[in-house]
Amino acid sequence: MKVGHAIFSAFALAVGGCDALDPPSDRPDTALEFPQPDRPVADVVSNQFSNEDARDERNEAQIVMDLANIESGTTVADIGAGEGYYTVRLAERVGEDGRVLAQDIDREALQRLGQRIDRERLENISIKLGQPDDPQLPVDSFDRIFLVHMYHEVTEPYAFLWRMWPALNEAGQIIVVDVDRPVNRHGIPPALLFCEFEAVGFRLVEFIERPDIRGYFARFERGDARTEPGDIKTCSNGSP
Repeated sequence: MKVGHAIFSAFALAVGGCDALDPPSDRPDTALEFPQPDRPVADVVSNQFSNEDARDERNEAQIVMDLANIESGTTVADIGAGEGYYTVRLAERVGEDGRVLAQDIDREALQRLGQRIDRERLENISIKLGQPDDPQLPVDSFDRIFLVHMYHEVTEPYAFLWRMWPALNEAGQIIVVDVDRPVNRHGIPPALLFCEFEAVGFRLVEFIERPDIRGYFARFERGDARTEPGDIKTCSNGSP
């Protein structure tokens, strides 16, 4: 009995040890073919828009829209739209001939944004619920995709960017506004940003430090080819 008990205990310890070394993944199944980021991911912050007046005082949205060449008739996706600081201002800028798609993974925030859209009678905005590894955007649809102070919160950046690629039209560009500081402090160093985009196949077009918007402005376009998921090289501190 003692020998049998010892064998059973050893077996249980071995199984437990395997579980400890190889814990179940909490990644979505749809992301498993892509590498995980070799960096922390910032917690998602509140989507409340109580700071809109302060952002307007420094003319943030107008500066970013000017830099991104947003004009009447432009089609824009506002990813991580929250309760719509950029969404409603983009809608005014693109006019009735343009379209804005507001996307977020926060269903409650989108519900509040929908109420705001109805209240302000904005008819050129649509709303889309996204997934952490997939923005769920229609193919060949956008002149610009905005990622404003949200990219550092994306838990599956390689899958996310890879699936964003087809949503751009032929001359489409991705606009990133963020802050040069560690990811766990709600920013992302520019070198790491460049590396992750380039790992998927995007090309940096423009980068500008903008103290007036308390961050930087980066513009990317599609390169010659999208990298196959299994060939994507994980970035670490800005280096593949």
